[in-house]
Amino acid sequence: MPDSTPTTHPVPAAAPPHKRLVLLLASGAGLSVAALYYSQPMLGVLSHDIGVSDLEIGSVPTITQLGYALGILLLAPLGDRHDRRTIILVKLGLLIAALLTAALAPSLSVLLAASLAIGMTSTLAQDIVPAAATLAPAESRGRIVGQVMTGLLLGILLSRVCSGLIAAQFGWRSMFVLAAISMAAVGVAIWRGLPHFAPTTSLAYGALLRSLWDLLRRHAVLRQAALAQGLLSMGFSAFWSTLAVMLHGAPFHLGSAVAGSFGLAGAAGALAAPIAGRLADRRGPQRVSLFSASLTAASFALMCLATQASPAAQLFILVVCTITFDLGVQSTLIAHQTLIYGVDANARSRLNAVLFVGMFTGMASGAALGSVLLAHAGWVAVTALATATSVAAFGVRLWHPRAA
Repeated sequence: MPDSTPTTHPVPAAAPPHKRLVLLLASGAGLSVAALYYSQPMLGVLSHDIGVSDLEIGSVPTITQLGYALGILLLAPLGDRHDRRTIILVKLGLLIAALLTAALAPSLSVLLAASLAIGMTSTLAQDIVPAAATLAPAESRGRIVGQVMTGLLLGILLSRVCSGLIAAQFGWRSMFVLAAISMAAVGVAIWRGLPHFAPTTSLAYGALLRSLWDLLRRHAVLRQAALAQGLLSMGFSAFWSTLAVMLHGAPFHLGSAVAGSFGLAGAAGALAAPIAGRLADRRGPQRVSLFSASLTAASFALMCLATQASPAAQLFILVVCTITFDLGVQSTLIAHQTLIYGVDANARSRLNAVLFVGMFTGMASGAALGSVLLAHAGWVAVTALATATSVAAFGVRLWHPRAA
């Protein structure tokens, strides 16, 4: 239903937010979303420690991503209805509790329950990004969102480096404890430095959720962005959720530290987020999304072909393609966010929610499919899936170019 209720409009920002505030937002987004990915490089260690199969332990990243999708769907729209600062602080407290539960988990079932809670509460990152878009003036919104997204994306990628190294040295439980401590520090900084935000709608909770469908129905730009990003995310997640298990087995026999170090390669792509934002401001997000989706598809295709090469050559190609496909996926995301934030200034939390529900539904599907394919058909099937979904995303962006 259309949002026809009286609204309280925030005062437009006259100038970009201070650099320290942008850094705070970027750090908060990065450290909170990192909690989604700490488990991935540790899956080989987790399966051995808890005593479950590789296929069973693959459900941990799947449940975490599903929790994130549910949290975005059910919680992220509240940012239009309530003060985003309050929502962020409440979610921070709940995330700390979920991380400590994971650290103490005695069994797979408890770890899965904690993973679901981690996924849902990590959505505070998706309250931070609309906050940055609200604080930024229109002419520099792509750049500011790109800077905050750099923090978020570095959190995703460097989380794997940290968790792989820490699990190898101190055990996987210590990683979750350190994550809880880092979130407590973020909470103090946000409580002191983040301003309050005026609500932009007075819709009741049920009507707020129903308006997500109305926004999706009314705006072709939003539909296209959510579908294309979901397809790219499917391949992205299939790769990252199976990489550690693949490297742990033959012919590589590499540990969690090496698997986590691949995050350093992916971090190079995340650093391009501000550049993608500037290009979206100047050249248009449609061009950025088309180029980035094609780069992602080419990277996964080369990775698929490399499965026939020697182990040394395959590792080299994996590193190079990790840089390029991460660059493609993250640049496409910045372009999509730039597109949708211009649709309706009073519904940015809900527009962001729809985009990220599509994205993390794709990630959950990719994690589940990737685990099954790796177990039954090998790494070549995982990379073939990622190639196919990336080509499909490029087709979605190409099919309706006027939607931008």
